[in-house]
Amino acid sequence: MKSDSEDELKDISKQEMRRTTIKSLAGFILGALGLLGGIKWLVAGTDAEGLSRPLRKVLETNRKVATIFFSNKNLAPVFPKEQAAPEPRLNGNIGLERSIDVENWMLNVQNNSLIHGINKSSMKLTLDDIKQLPKTELTFEFKCIEGWSEISNWGGTKFSDFMLVYGLGGLTDHGQDNLLAEHVSLETPDGGYYVGLDMESALHPQTLLCYEMNGKPLSSEHGAPLRLIVPCKYGIKSIKRIGKIAFVGNQPADYWAERGYDYYAGL
Repeated sequence: MKSDSEDELKDISKQEMRRTTIKSLAGFILGALGLLGGIKWLVAGTDAEGLSRPLRKVLETNRKVATIFFSNKNLAPVFPKEQAAPEPRLNGNIGLERSIDVENWMLNVQNNSLIHGINKSSMKLTLDDIKQLPKTELTFEFKCIEGWSEISNWGGTKFSDFMLVYGLGGLTDHGQDNLLAEHVSLETPDGGYYVGLDMESALHPQTLLCYEMNGKPLSSEHGAPLRLIVPCKYGIKSIKRIGKIAFVGNQPADYWAERGYDYYAGL
């Protein structure tokens, strides 16, 4: 026969199991509610570019930290030209869907309206005009925000030389102290793809307006007749087939930032 003490022990054990089960269930429910609350917090409310405000704050914090350490003295590693990929990887054709007459292409430059009405002007330049500027060649590791990278060779003119020669954004031989523009806006001829670039990155000595790849004219798929290369940024900033460049005060629109990506896009 079972003793009374054995029955009491079994009852105590059952009660303890019930308490443990209830605690576990309560913990699970509270955890699930916390998770749901966290998700709601992340997705609640979006900014003008469609990203949740908390996530946008994280990206903005990253940008502020990155700009603290950004310097024109910090250069992307360069490589011998022989290491460049003979057939660089193709990626992205937004803004390239329509064919254009490369021979009659012109670059529309605006120097421009948002700078408190100062030094308003516009001009149109041909590819030959760009080629008259000092030429620079660069072989570096092009990095895509999708996770791949590739060593590639580019030829063109420094964006800073382009600005200096044509007096754009207020840049002069005396330096950057009297810059009128804070950002640069770049668009494809059809307006399908557009990029906003902070002035510090535009003036970086490795930022190029390119018309050659591997010593040959750009192909249509790689952005002929003129594209941007920004080694200090991910590839989403290196806009192909530039049709318009504007020097502005306020932060301009950016295609991928409007779709939730980091506006700064720095490496």
